[in-house]
Amino acid sequence: MTNLLKSAQLLVSDLASTLLFLAVLLITKDLILAVALGVGLGIVQIGWLMARRKPIDTMQWLSIGLVVVSGAATMLTNDARFVMLKPTVIYCIVGAYMLRPGWMNRYLPPIAAAVVPDLAYAFGFVWAGLMFGSAALNIALALTLEPVTWSATMSIWGIASKLSLFLIQYGTMRTIGVRRGRAAASARTAAST
Repeated sequence: MTNLLKSAQLLVSDLASTLLFLAVLLITKDLILAVALGVGLGIVQIGWLMARRKPIDTMQWLSIGLVVVSGAATMLTNDARFVMLKPTVIYCIVGAYMLRPGWMNRYLPPIAAAVVPDLAYAFGFVWAGLMFGSAALNIALALTLEPVTWSATMSIWGIASKLSLFLIQYGTMRTIGVRRGRAAASARTAAST
């Protein structure tokens, strides 16, 4: 359970700026405030890690870069269509990053990295597929819904789809990892007798 919580904490940390942006937009319907707070949180997160001399993962740099660049463009244009289509670009960039083998290793406890690295490799591509699918869904919704409905729908989709895949991955990797661990222990026992 500790490993699940640690992985979830890293995932929430990486998505915090986006989650804050969406929450503020849904609650206040103030685009500029939502963007400013999302950008601010992203900058504070990176600053905090730098001040503590912690390594900053590529995914974290990617996340803050996207938040700052897209946030600045949103503030300059004040165009709702830009804001609504912006996640498509973000999903595609993140999906392309997730096509990189081994990107998921940061989120794995040492035992999982040792016992089920092949599953982590495969799930990395499943995550990339989810990102590209979400990008396509966002285009369809951004072109057909008004901003508040779009924001609520994409927020629910984003959280539900990622949480579902996270739980499926965790359950699959844990089940297969335990099975492999038991098989290895049985093989060691049989070899020693």
